[in-house]
Amino acid sequence: MVTSGQNIATWLIAASAIMGVIVRPWRLPEALWAVSGAALLIVFSLISLPAAWIAVRRGGDVYLFLTGMMLLSEVARQEGLFDWLAAFAVQRSRGSAGRLFGLVYGVGTVVTIFLSNDATAVVLTPAVYAAATRAKAKPLPYLFACAFIANAASFVLPISNPANLVVYGAHVPSLGKWLAEFGMASVLSVLVTFMTLRFMQRAELTGDILKDIDAPPLKLGGRLAAGGIAVTAIVLLIASDLDWQLGLPTLIAALVTIAVIVIVKRMRPWPLFGDISWSVLPLVAGLFVLEEAIERTGVLAPLIEYLPAAAAAHPRMTAFGAGAVVASLCNLANNLPVGLIAGTVARGAQLSPHVTGALLVGVDLGPNLSVTGSLATILWLVALRREGQAVSAWSFLKLGSVVMPLALIAALACFIWQTI
Repeated sequence: MVTSGQNIATWLIAASAIMGVIVRPWRLPEALWAVSGAALLIVFSLISLPAAWIAVRRGGDVYLFLTGMMLLSEVARQEGLFDWLAAFAVQRSRGSAGRLFGLVYGVGTVVTIFLSNDATAVVLTPAVYAAATRAKAKPLPYLFACAFIANAASFVLPISNPANLVVYGAHVPSLGKWLAEFGMASVLSVLVTFMTLRFMQRAELTGDILKDIDAPPLKLGGRLAAGGIAVTAIVLLIASDLDWQLGLPTLIAALVTIAVIVIVKRMRPWPLFGDISWSVLPLVAGLFVLEEAIERTGVLAPLIEYLPAAAAAHPRMTAFGAGAVVASLCNLANNLPVGLIAGTVARGAQLSPHVTGALLVGVDLGPNLSVTGSLATILWLVALRREGQAVSAWSFLKLGSVVMPLALIAALACFIWQTI
């Protein structure tokens, strides 16, 4: 029988591990904290080894999806596609800092929709930083654009955020149903986030910037990578419409894209695989184990019992409240474990689609409040550190405390109005 002391220990270990992922004490890798937390839970018999293994296996589709997206992103980076996109935005800005901001935001939107928010954070951010620096522009507004759009556009499509797969599990809505339910809400999320962020950064976006910078030519490899991304997007849209899990199609499409580039260019593929941040996979696996242990403490039982009755009596209020609460929790515990818990509650309580959808909006958009909110934002911070660019948690929070609530209210209101 599980005691209250064991439950408290589980929560303490899980909270410490998640905080370690976010804060990264002693600059130790994020994955080390998640895996260590999972290992401690097993060592102290707070979760059995078989149960932990079941939790790890539950993330199988997410691992495949992440692997495929990381491969696509890395081959696009190495073949210069993202550098070309960033330089293209600078050239089209015609010397206007404000116009460049809009173009960077637009490029980030497209990358997030079709390559996931993690690709925007990991690969586009360094390219934008390099292009802004070369254009003699203040880089911070453009870097913030990468971070905020990575979350704001992450529920346009099922493939735009791995958290979408976590919330819905093996039952992701078909593409047509997804667009009907989330299409207008996601458009509002993108637009409100842009307008608010643009207004708050107006002082930094005055004046002219260089417009005649040398753009790297998009060579054959970059064009092939762009084609592979386009084909992958089509494959995933078809898979989503057929209610297939998205992980394996993503991985296959990525491997085919790489194989074509390797054959055409007669290059060795091994450097590509060596440059990928494989530590993301054990990080996610550790978070799955932490979530399973938290679920076994019974803390979700009251939610599973209460939410169906509340949703039946007050459907709009319950959906809006659930989305808002989850959005806030993401900034305390990161949206991936919160998404895991939200998905577990949704399935356990057999919640109606409109409440589950509101939970997803909160999981995807809530992280725009703080740097602790999502895996994509953490990866964005890591990318900035590599470039020697420091962004404080306070500066992000000052923006997020205005940008996120406005976008969240607009997106939730639109989604609930359409679905109830």
